[in-house]
Amino acid sequence: MNRLITGLEKKEIIIVDTTLRDGEQTAGVVFSNQEKIRIAKMLDEIGVHQIEVGVPVMGGNEKAAIKEIAALGLNCSVMAWNRANIDDIKHSLDCGVDAVAISISTSDIHIKHKLNSTREQVLENMVKATEFAKKHGVYISVNAEDSSRTDLDFLVKFALAAKEAGADRLRYCDTIGILEPFKTYEIIASLIDKTGMDIEMHTHNDFGMATANALAGVRAGARFIGVTVNGLGERAGNAALEEVLMALKYIFNKDHGIKTQMFKEISEYVARASGRILPPGKAIVGDNMFRHESGIHADGVIKFPGTYEVFSPEDVGLERQIVIGKHSGSKAIMLKFREYGISLTEEEATDLLPAIRRATVEMKRPLFDKELVYIYEDYMLKKLEKGTDKNLINTE
Repeated sequence: MNRLITGLEKKEIIIVDTTLRDGEQTAGVVFSNQEKIRIAKMLDEIGVHQIEVGVPVMGGNEKAAIKEIAALGLNCSVMAWNRANIDDIKHSLDCGVDAVAISISTSDIHIKHKLNSTREQVLENMVKATEFAKKHGVYISVNAEDSSRTDLDFLVKFALAAKEAGADRLRYCDTIGILEPFKTYEIIASLIDKTGMDIEMHTHNDFGMATANALAGVRAGARFIGVTVNGLGERAGNAALEEVLMALKYIFNKDHGIKTQMFKEISEYVARASGRILPPGKAIVGDNMFRHESGIHADGVIKFPGTYEVFSPEDVGLERQIVIGKHSGSKAIMLKFREYGISLTEEEATDLLPAIRRATVEMKRPLFDKELVYIYEDYMLKKLEKGTDKNLINTE
């Protein structure tokens, strides 16, 4: 019996990471085999339950990397992607994976214009491929490509046929990202009610709602969530691993057992390997997540971090930073200078504010540590000179 069934059958939420398959399908992204293996190990280390590692029928380096990952003895389930084609599945079995995804389009627009086929033929091809895979004892996800534009009655028929043929779950694919959370909830709740199948949410971010739609599916009863690191994926990307998991933990109060403390490390590695820069404002793992400048915000965080932080920076491998810039207040300046071993009075911090704000406006950025120290030294020198002048006047 495969690892996914034996280890995860009772889990409330199962995370399926497809960075190595759907993530690498991003235009212009290519992972080396060494990078694919490293990413697979990192995903396994943080506790992802299943990883989709690629497309074996491509052969060459792709198949070699999949074979090597499957042979690593990872704790997670290792899945390979296939068309609804027996030859594709033979390549996956040859790699030694314990799970296969069998994918075929189900929307009329895809069936007519992409497959040049019929609904009946789609059902027949899917059933044949699923029955073949089932005979070889692997876990099976049947993927309904373009689910969100598929007639719901036909999708129910497709799911029930897949279930009867031996599929373990249905991957509901919002392939072009056209769903919104309320509609998603309605569809997934209805699909589960009518089929009794486990559902995986596979959402795309074309309208910026991939994470929200994935979570709406969970709310409706889906147990599997497809994600990628940093939301890497075709066009606008997929639901982001780090966003989905932190939302599950802090908004849904669901314990998924993932080591979120490694999120920054794996996000930076995938960003470098994919050649896609991690934006400072990226949710969960961007450098700005715990970077405070505004005087009111910084003062609140200094007094009690929970005033402006839902979770601690350590939870995702980041550090809190108090940035000194145009909007900083005296409390933030006092705290920053304590890092330099300098204890400012509130009066001194207030005196320094105008010079600090002028400098940040001129440079159009926050100040570096040395620049702050230079401003402080100039201030202290002027203060000393002023005191000397007063003494001279008193002496005269």
